[in-house]
Amino acid sequence: MKKASHRPGQVAETIRQVVAEALTQEVRDPRVSRVTITDVQVSGDLGHARIHVVMGEGVDAARAMEGLQGATGFFRSKVARALSTRIVPELSFVLDRGAEHAQQMDALFASLRKEGSPPDGRSAD
Repeated sequence: MKKASHRPGQVAETIRQVVAEALTQEVRDPRVSRVTITDVQVSGDLGHARIHVVMGEGVDAARAMEGLQGATGFFRSKVARALSTRIVPELSFVLDRGAEHAQQMDALFASLRKEGSPPDGRSAD
């Protein structure tokens, strides 16, 4: 049985660092000015990388994703220079809805706690 390789994880971390640095220091597109990378997943053959991103407050997600997709070639060239692999992964950006879902769940739990408390504010013993 073949051992699991650590290489995809190493490549993912390099991609995260390179793309994050390029986003903060080199990309001048205002559509992506408040985008944060949350995770990078690289396929086992190193051919594809999915970059998960979240948007800052007030950012139009559709426009930001357009900006990221438009800069994919630029990011890929930066990644190619940073990696010592024969293959440079195809990059794709995916909107990470984890934080959004967590906020929705927090709001739901808060409303349930509010509904469950007695009207006089004392705990029911």
